[in-house]
Formats: sequence, C-alpha cells, structure tokens
Amino acid sequence: MKKKHSARNGVFGNALALVLLILPAWLLAAAETLSLEQAVQLALSRNERALAADEKLAVTQGLVAQARAYFFPAISITGNYTRRPNAVERELNGQAITVQSLNALSGYAALSMILFDPYGIPAYRQASLENRAQRFSSAEEKRQLSFEVASAFLTTLTMDQVYEATGHRLEYAGKTLDAARARYAAGLVSVNDVTRAELEYATAEMGRTQTQGEVQTAYLELGYLLDTAIEGKLAVPELLLAQAEQPAASADDLLAGAESRRLDLRALAWHARAQHALVLEPSLKWLPSLSLSSQYRYTNEEGLTGKSTTWSAGLALNWSIFDGFLRFGQRKEYKALARLADLNVQGATRRLVLEVRDSLVKLTSQQASLNKAQVAMEAARKNASEIAELYRQGLSNALQVADANVSLFEAEVEVARQRNGLALALLNLRAAQGLDPFGKEPKI
Repeated sequence: MKKKHSARNGVFGNALALVLLILPAWLLAAAETLSLEQAVQLALSRNERALAADEKLAVTQGLVAQARAYFFPAISITGNYTRRPNAVERELNGQAITVQSLNALSGYAALSMILFDPYGIPAYRQASLENRAQRFSSAEEKRQLSFEVASAFLTTLTMDQVYEATGHRLEYAGKTLDAARARYAAGLVSVNDVTRAELEYATAEMGRTQTQGEVQTAYLELGYLLDTAIEGKLAVPELLLAQAEQPAASADDLLAGAESRRLDLRALAWHARAQHALVLEPSLKWLPSLSLSSQYRYTNEEGLTGKSTTWSAGLALNWSIFDGFLRFGQRKEYKALARLADLNVQGATRRLVLEVRDSLVKLTSQQASLNKAQVAMEAARKNASEIAELYRQGLSNALQVADANVSLFEAEVEVARQRNGLALALLNLRAAQGLDPFGKEPKI
C-alpha cells in the first residue's frame, strides 16, 4: 500500500510540475491580447537570462559557504578490513599476543581544525561582499531584460500599427480605383487616371504584404524573448503612453535618489568593497597559523601494547618567514584591483548623470516630434478628404489623389513611430534613473 501511495504521489507531483510549466504559455494562448506587464513577467519567469541570473547568485552563495567552512573543524572516519592467508601470534610472558590477525579490522576517526589563520578572514569577507554584489548584479540583469522586452513589445506594436495604416491606404486606393473606373466609363477622365489609380492600388497592396512579413518577424523576436509563441495581439500600453506625454520633471529632481536605485552602481560598489577586503590578505600572511589535529584508532591487532584502542592529539604552528616576495606582489596586485574597482564606480556614477540628462533631452525632443507628427497627420487627413471630394467633382486628377493617399499613409506611420518612440524615450529615462519599465523601484 505504501509503495502504491508513493507512486501515486510521484505521478501527481510530475503532473503538477508539468501544469506549472505550461501554464504561462496556456494563459498567453488563451488571452485575446498580451499586455506589457504580462510580457515582462513571462520573460522574467522563462527567459534563460533571468534564470541564469539566479544561478549566478547561487554560485556566489556556494562560494560563501566554502569560505565559511574554513572556520569549522573537519571530521573524517575511515574503516579498513584486511584478509590474510594466516595469522601470526607470539607468546610473551606466558600470554598470547596477536601480531597479525587472519581478519584484520581497523578504524580511524580524525578531527582537524584551524585555530588561527589570518588568511581565512579576508577570504571569507571577500566572498560575502561578492555575494552581495552578485545579488544586485542578478537583479540588474533581470531589470535590463525587462527593458529589452518592453522595447521589443513597443517595436512590435509599432509594426502592428504600421500594418493597420497599410490597410487604410489599400482601402483608400481601392475606393479611388473604383471612382476612376466609373468616371472613365462615363467618359469624364482619360485612361491615364485609371492606370495611375491601378498603380497606386498595386503599390499599396505590395506595401501591405511587405509589412505583414515585418510584423511576423517582430512577433517572432518578441516571442523569443518571452520563450513562448504569441497567438493574440498586443494591448496598447495606454498608461505608459499617457505618462510619456506628460511634462517631465527637472534633471535635478530626476537625479535625486537615482544613484541609490541603480542596481549596477550598487553592485560595483559592493565589488569594490570586496576588492578592498583582499588588500589586507598578503599582510596577514606574515602572521603564523595554528591548527589542532586529533585521532582516535581502533584495531583487533593489539600487538605488543595489548590495547585495541588509542588516541592522539597535537598542535601545529606554521610560520612562513620568506616566500620569495610573493606577498609583496600580491599586495601590489590587490591594491591595483581595488583602485580599478573604485574607478569603475566613479566612472559609472558620472555616466549616470549623463544618461539621465541625455534621456531627458531626448524625451523632450520626442514630445515635440510627436506633436508635429500629429499636426501633420491631421493636415494630411484633411487634404486627402478634400482631394477626394474634388476628384469626385472633376476638379482634380488621379495623380493628386494618389499623392494625397501616400501623404496620409506616411503621416499615420509617422505618428505611430513617434508615439511609440516617445514611450521608448520614457523607458530610457526610467532605466537611467534605476527604475523598472513601469516607474517602480525594482525588487531585489
């Protein structure tokens, strides 16, 4: 009964693990649209880069455990069995003594412990500080992945909107072609108008086909980041777009707290502290080390002592007086590495200020570009409507209609690109500030 129950639990556990594995993909396939938040969460739970970031942290945690083991005793037990062709016994003072048994048994229990070794102190401290640095590095890798997903999401969404604009262009070209054929049949225009309308329709149809391929490529690339196929459409991140259109704060306000939020800076700072911890190591090697060792032994071959058990304990003092100037070279190396780590922190901090100010300038410029593109689209839409009406009245030709159609299409595409480019500019500003794509402080 217990075996059956255990097997049943094993099957249930495997099934549960399989359900949890395919659940995100199933939810994505079942959903009509994929939001930006869902895309980021999928990438953080499935993408190999996010999983590798966790494994890197596990590596440093293992190194800390190894460094900590230096301060604990090492205990080992060894057992031996030996079969011999014959036994050897001797008689001493009328007593039989077993010198060599037919079946020899022996066991050892050994304990060794370093009582004092200055080398282990900076090594443990360095491992602990590197572990803290890796915590921030792993979190930063996930943060960068989330911004990459957000960027790919917006790029794919832009391609979707461009594809929608090609549909408008094709529909408008089709109406123009029908009108040109009707006017030609009525003898109001020449065959040139029909030819020009047919050319515009064919161009619009070809552009839609090409854009469809670009949309499929964009979805494939986004699906690669999410490690799942995207079946539905993308939801427009209205909140992000609305926030991007709001006036930005001043550079000084945006820089406030940015340094403490930037996970990469914090990782570099902890790494620098770890390098400084190693600088002391070569100097501590001038001090001696003291270790304790003890052993307990059992054997069925008592020998001349007549005892089957024995033990021993001892202290060992080791003092390296001269090592060929190895310690001098190590100290010089570690001090240089510590200075290099400090310079990396200093350079990254200055770079942070540049990134925030540069992102702010680009955001402001992108807002102006979007406003200009929206005005141009309204003008293009009004012009296309007027030209179409004039064509129906016979006051314009098919060439003017085609030009108005192309201008409207280009204006729609430009608005889509500029609007999503504005969202990307806001994402870049948030990345420079140390925030996540949604304007929140990342979790560590």
